[in-house]
Amino acid sequence: MIRKNKWGAAAFSVALSVVVLAACTDAGTSESKTDPVAEPAKGGSNMNLTGMPIVKEPVTLTFFTGKSGNNGNNFAETLVWQQYRQKSNINVNFQLVPFENLTALRNLSLAGGDYPDAFYSARIGTADLLRYGSLGIFVKLNDFIDSYAPNFKKLLDKYPDLRKGLTMPDGGIYSFPSFYDPSFLSMLIGVPLWVKQEWLDKLGMKEPATTEEFYRYLKAVKEQDPNGNGIPDEIPYAGNGINPLIEQIRGAWGFGNRGVGHKYVDMDPDKPGELRFFRIDPKYKEVIDYMRRLYAEGLIDKEIFTIKTGALYAKGQQGIFGATINPNPVTQMSQNGYIGLGALKGPHGDQLYSQVKVPLVWPGAFVITNKNKYPEATVRWIDYFYGEEGATFFFMGMKGETYVETDNGKLEYIDQITKNPDGLTQDQALSKYVTWLGGSYPGYVQEKYFRGSESLPQSAAAAEKAKPHLIQELWYNFNFTEEENEFMSSVGSMIHSYISDMEVKFITGVEPMSEWDKYADTVQKMGLAEYMKVYKSAYERYIGKK
Repeated sequence: MIRKNKWGAAAFSVALSVVVLAACTDAGTSESKTDPVAEPAKGGSNMNLTGMPIVKEPVTLTFFTGKSGNNGNNFAETLVWQQYRQKSNINVNFQLVPFENLTALRNLSLAGGDYPDAFYSARIGTADLLRYGSLGIFVKLNDFIDSYAPNFKKLLDKYPDLRKGLTMPDGGIYSFPSFYDPSFLSMLIGVPLWVKQEWLDKLGMKEPATTEEFYRYLKAVKEQDPNGNGIPDEIPYAGNGINPLIEQIRGAWGFGNRGVGHKYVDMDPDKPGELRFFRIDPKYKEVIDYMRRLYAEGLIDKEIFTIKTGALYAKGQQGIFGATINPNPVTQMSQNGYIGLGALKGPHGDQLYSQVKVPLVWPGAFVITNKNKYPEATVRWIDYFYGEEGATFFFMGMKGETYVETDNGKLEYIDQITKNPDGLTQDQALSKYVTWLGGSYPGYVQEKYFRGSESLPQSAAAAEKAKPHLIQELWYNFNFTEEENEFMSSVGSMIHSYISDMEVKFITGVEPMSEWDKYADTVQKMGLAEYMKVYKSAYERYIGKK
């Protein structure tokens, strides 16, 4: 019922966006840059089983494509896709959809039956993978992977948790994911909590090691004019939304001990083997109260709940943030001099770095639909990016044109990208060559060929600081059955929304902290006991007890 209401509320605004998207496509901005070709009736007979090109005669595919604000508005003009089109003989019509409209537009296309050959960077959740896979709308890939995806099959064999995370309860694999090398720690951490070293020095303060020291640093930034311009323009902490800071801080109270892939449930340290819904734990109240204290004293940017990513980074380029959370201030804001913090120690002695992503970041990063006439060729097309050659090409571009190999074998972008003469940030300079900026792409990320924010020395140093207090066990995704998904998308969704709303109200002072017990009791009454039964069932399947 809730899902239907959600659809009804979104229908009008989404439909308008679909019309605009279709109009753009008809107007010639659909990303296709080759002339129409006569395509063979069967993809299999036209396909080469190995090597390039993938198909003997050119074919064209249409991909519904998620786009971040960091990428350009025409994928087909980027170096990577120009070159791969020539190499593979497959022309892709990338229909670009901004990430902020992605879910609504994707769902509308699926509900209306007007969906493309594949969904690329479309952030499809596991519930939809199972739902549309069982309906036959998403192609079951198990046999295709065995026959046509040697690179990806090697990864599935090497990392059993990857196979486990992608396999739905019906046994089907319906997607290619965005997958990070589990040993690439700075990538798994992704968005450290950064503080400005220059201001620490000017304020005579050491690097914060506890939540109280972090508070005192933010307070000093607000009150002591560390940039020395005589204007109170410093912003102690700025970010995009409040959740990234909560997720960094709560490890100081021991919460989130299975990583940020599980935002509501972890393991109870006092009851071995027992799941814990930690968001209403009495001790978690202290986490929210700490955030309320920061907000009440003006230590958190008042725009934190409304500011868009682009506006945040533009403001950050002024050098006025005392602390922030993003991949790296160097690439996002052209700001050097920030250092990443390790795990802060909390008031009870807890010190846990719990802000660690699941390596299987986006399970549904690439999905082939039953409208695709060339599923075998499409599998070969995407599999290229899970091998060393294709992944290097996808992330680095072309040797000699966008990157060089140093004497010690390290790959580095050219100065035109890292020290752009026009003052562009690294991401801005990269956008005409590659399209992985902003994440969600299907592919395999290793440190050896990834030169994004997370590979810079500052990010590597932050990862080293995190190591001593890193969580001991990282849970991958739990996959729910259709019946369980129905519950989680209705009752579970209501619980999640209520918690998010109430946490903001507590932090901003709209609700006093004295209402915490009443709030926690409300969550219980919303169906928390059944929620935990469903979660436990999925957990037992995950660990192989079912």
